[in-house]
Parts: sequence; structure tokens; C-alpha cells
Amino acid sequence: MKDDRYIKIFEDNQRWVEDINNTDIDFFARHYEEQNPDYLYIGCSDSRVPANEITGLSMGDLFVHRNLGNVVANSDMNMMSILQYAVEVLEVKHIVVCGHYGCGALKAAMLPHKFGVLDNWLRNIRDVYRFHKLELNEIKDLEQRMDRLSEVNVEEQVLNVVKSSSVQESYLKKGYPVVHGWMYDMRNGLLKDMNIDFKATLQKVQEIYNLEEDINNNNHYPIYQYPKTSK
Repeated sequence: MKDDRYIKIFEDNQRWVEDINNTDIDFFARHYEEQNPDYLYIGCSDSRVPANEITGLSMGDLFVHRNLGNVVANSDMNMMSILQYAVEVLEVKHIVVCGHYGCGALKAAMLPHKFGVLDNWLRNIRDVYRFHKLELNEIKDLEQRMDRLSEVNVEEQVLNVVKSSSVQESYLKKGYPVVHGWMYDMRNGLLKDMNIDFKATLQKVQEIYNLEEDINNNNHYPIYQYPKTSK
């Protein structure tokens, strides 16, 4: 059964279309033809953190992926496919991982409870806590500890983005995209740039995940044809 709030969505949509057409008759046709966003935004699915609204950007400016806890997991084919598409096809210039204070997924990850299938996803966040547990356990105030966990989670997810072959390859060949970490504070509505040094992060990542030699030599080996190592 459709209640009044459900029906109102379509009424509001009709008014929105009319308002757009009154100011720009070609708006929808233009957006239908192509998209050229400069940004890939990776954020949390929380309904209180809408990407376009908090950034003040318009339709077509952001390519968006959202999940619980703004996690970048290499086992998540949805995330990795979106990342590759944004970099290789849309050629975005910036990738943003945006966390937020008061995140329910991070709160759940800190609790000693079982959540069923959700535990498999929360393990990504619990791993972040494990990496930073000495610092986090020193913070006695629970809200402040949660805030700091939100920040270090963004830092770790930025690292995960930079590890990807598509990002490294594009940056080494073209000089973009640059990867950023942001925090959104639901308590006051403000965005904070964490000022993560992308070049330093890339250098740190390439100590282990370095693809530069293969990229410069245009070596792309099929999975069944890896280069042989000397014995």
C-alpha cells in the first residue's frame, strides 16, 4: 500500500522537473548524452550524509560510491569496478574518501557483539582498529575515540585507493587522479580536509605495491602468463 509520503515523492519530482525545464530546457538532454565529473566520491551510506548537498556540487559533478563505513575493500568487486571505471573511463581528477563523525558502522565495529552477515563487512573496520589500537585505547572518552577511529579509517581507506593498479597507472602516466581524505561533521555540517599528503602516501604505498616498472614498460601480463622469476 502506498502512503501519502510515498506518493509525495513523485509529485515533488514532477515539480522539480518543471522548475529545471523553466530555467534550462536542454538540461536533461545534455546530461543524458554524457557525464564528465571531476570527482569520485567514496562515502558512507548514512542517509544524513548526502554527497551533493554537503559539497554544494550539482548533478553530474560527482561520481558516487557509498557503503557502510566508507570502506575500500579489494574484495568488493562493486567498489573496485567503480574505482576502475571512474579512473580509466571518466578520467576523474580527484578521488575523495569521505568519512563522518557519529558513524553507525564504526560504532557497531567497536561493540563485542555478533551481527550475522554484517560481521564480514565490519571486519574491515575492526582491522583498522587493530592497526591503530595503541593510539585509540589511550583515548578514554568514548566519543573522542570514535571520532579518531573515523579519521584513521579514512586514512586507511585512502591507502587502499592508492594501492589500486588503476590509480597508480593513471597518476604515473597522466598526473591524476589525486586522492584526498575528508571528514564530515554532522554536529555542525562542516567538511574538513584531512590534508593527507598524496605524493607521500603514494611513495609509501609503492615501497610494497610498486607497479611503476611494469607501467613504464607497458608490461601487462595475463593472469596465466606471469613473468618468471629467476631461481
